[in-house]
Amino acid sequence: MATQRISDEPAFVLHRYDWSESSLIIEVFTRHHGRVALVAKGAKKPSSNFRPVLLPLQPLRLAFGGDAEIRTLKGAEWVGGQVMPTGDALLSGYYLNELLLRLLARDDPHPGLFDAYSSAVQVLASEHLTALPSALRAFELVLLREVGLLPQLDVQTLTLVPVLPEGRYCLVPEAGVVLAREGDAKASLSGSQWQAVQLALEQPSPFLTALPVAANAMAELKPQLRALLHYHCGVAILRTRQLMMDIQAL
Repeated sequence: MATQRISDEPAFVLHRYDWSESSLIIEVFTRHHGRVALVAKGAKKPSSNFRPVLLPLQPLRLAFGGDAEIRTLKGAEWVGGQVMPTGDALLSGYYLNELLLRLLARDDPHPGLFDAYSSAVQVLASEHLTALPSALRAFELVLLREVGLLPQLDVQTLTLVPVLPEGRYCLVPEAGVVLAREGDAKASLSGSQWQAVQLALEQPSPFLTALPVAANAMAELKPQLRALLHYHCGVAILRTRQLMMDIQAL
């Protein structure tokens, strides 16, 4: 079978590992091929053309080939158009990368999710710090939906009974959308809010349409999405979140 060669593929670097004294293994998120592992030979050498290009949270165009689990990077070009996020935005970007590494299988394309990630990175690079929380929540929603871990939000999951606009409902791991119990108001949304989230996610550009919806339900949505993500990632706390907490403690 002929070795597959991919050229001019939109991509972002998610993570990089030392492979040898001079080379790296990089995990990239590509638009048409999903998460892919590549060996970047000689990338650690000062003279390497890869060295200044293979940065996280920067739009790239890649060429790679091979039919093994880890393929070979042939070329990398920086697309440009945005600056590197800094401070809280940079940590938020690493958080998004950790979610993708934990929840995406390799070689499983998600073009819509790639577009949402690209839009989220643009928000992070914009230096509008007030937009950071809603961008994170909107991306979390799109990610969970794309990988099949988010139930239909405008019906109660176990009974498929539509939510009532004035009712209060929680999003719970394994159980889905359930009627909130007394005392759950701080970790629940109204039926009308869940309906708005579901409608936003059904639009052609779900990340952009979910941004204002997430902003209007920030305090209640955050703990529910966090619990769902931790459950499916199989961790009590994500590494990037622990890092954020450690920095804040300083």
